[in-house]
Amino acid sequence: MHVNSYYAATANPHEAWPQLKESIQCDVCIIGGGFTGLSSALFLTEAGYDVVVLEAAQVGFGASGRNGGQVVNSYSRDVDVIEQRYGSESAKLLGSMMFEGAAIIRDRIDRYAIDCDYRPGGVFAALTPRQMQHLDAQSERWRRYGNHQLELLDREEIRREVGSDRYVGGLLDRSGGHIHPLNLALGEAEAIRRHGGRIFERSAVTSVQYGSPHRISTEHGQVQARFVIFAGNAYLAPHLEPRLAKKSLPCGSQIVATEPLSAEMAQSLLPNNFCVEDCNYLLDYFRLTADNRLLYGGGVIYGAREPSDIDALIRPKLLKTFPQLAGVKFDYAWSGNFLLTLSRMPQFGRLENGVYYMQGDSGHGVTSTHLSGRLIAEAMRGDAERFDAFAKLPHLPFPGGRTLRVPLTAIGAAWYALRDRLGV
Repeated sequence: MHVNSYYAATANPHEAWPQLKESIQCDVCIIGGGFTGLSSALFLTEAGYDVVVLEAAQVGFGASGRNGGQVVNSYSRDVDVIEQRYGSESAKLLGSMMFEGAAIIRDRIDRYAIDCDYRPGGVFAALTPRQMQHLDAQSERWRRYGNHQLELLDREEIRREVGSDRYVGGLLDRSGGHIHPLNLALGEAEAIRRHGGRIFERSAVTSVQYGSPHRISTEHGQVQARFVIFAGNAYLAPHLEPRLAKKSLPCGSQIVATEPLSAEMAQSLLPNNFCVEDCNYLLDYFRLTADNRLLYGGGVIYGAREPSDIDALIRPKLLKTFPQLAGVKFDYAWSGNFLLTLSRMPQFGRLENGVYYMQGDSGHGVTSTHLSGRLIAEAMRGDAERFDAFAKLPHLPFPGGRTLRVPLTAIGAAWYALRDRLGV
C-alpha cells in the first residue's frame, strides 16, 4: 500500500498490476517501478524491446510517488561545479543534457495524455544577497546552454510571485514546473502497458544470478533476461547488489499538505501558481496543488529514519515563510526516501555483461530519472556516449563505511546549515 499521502488520496483510477507467479523470459528486466524504471521501460518498449518491470510494492511507491512534484532543471550540482571537478569536456556534454529531463516529461504528458496537473514555471528564491549573486551567475550559465526562459527577480518582483517577505530576489525558470508525481508515474505505467511491457507489483526481487541469461527471482516467480537494470534507488534492498549500496546513502524528506485554502488565500501566496524552492543547502520547497492546498517540504534526515512528528519539523518552516497561515490544518503529512551520492551527481554504470544501474539523483530525481531512461535506451541500442558521460564520473563510497557514513554526512550537513543561517 502507498503511504497516506495527498498523492495516494488523489491518485487517478487505474487497473492494478499482477504479482509475478510464474517463470517468464524477456529482453530487459528492470528492478524498480519508480521513475527510473518506468522511464527506462517506456523508452525501451517504444524501441521494440520486450520489457518486464518488477516492483516490490506498487508503481510509484517510493520517492517517485511521494516527492514535492517539482520539475527542476539541471542536477544537484550545476555545470560550474561539474567543470571544476571533471573538466570542460564533461561539463559540455552533461550541460547539453541539463534541460532534457523536463522536456521529456512534457512530451510524455502530451503524447500519452497523462492527467497529472502539470503547471509550468518554477522559482529559485534567494534569502541572502550572496545567494542572489549565485542565481545571477546560474542564469548566465543556463542561457549559454540554451535555456532562454529565465527571468531574474529583484526583491519587489519576487514579492509579486511569492507572498512572503523572506526573499531578497530569485530566478524564474519558465521551463520548470510542477506535477502530481504519482499520477505521472501511473500514466507512464499505462503507456508501457500500451506498448506491450509487463509490470508486476508485489514482486520483490529476492536474488539475481548473473549469467547468460541472467536470472532474477521473486518469492513466487522468476525472470530470465538478456539485460538487467537496477532502478530501485533508495528502496533497493542492499543485499541484492552490495556494490551499489556502499556508494550511496538513503535519506528521508518530509512533506505536508494543508487543508484546502480559499481561492483568495491561495492566490495571495503564489499568484501565478509557480513552484518554489529556496537556495539553502538544506532547502525548503513548496507549491499549490490542483485543489488549492499548500504542499510544503523541507529538511533531510540522513539514513532515512522515520521522524516521530512531521508536523513539528515542517510547521515552523512553513510559518517562517507564510506567517499568515498560522493555525492552518495539515490534512496529510508523510515521509519519503531519496538516494544521496557523495558527489551529489547521479551514478550510472555497468556491473556485469548486460547489467546496468542508475541511481543517486540526490534530490533532482524527477527530471534526471527521465533523462536516464532515454540514455539507457540509447546505450542498449549501441550509442552509449551520453550514458558513458555519467558512467565515467567517479562513484566514490561514503567515508566511514556503513557505520560512519550517516553521522559523518550529518556533520557535514550541519556545517552547511550553519552557513545558511549565517548567510555566508
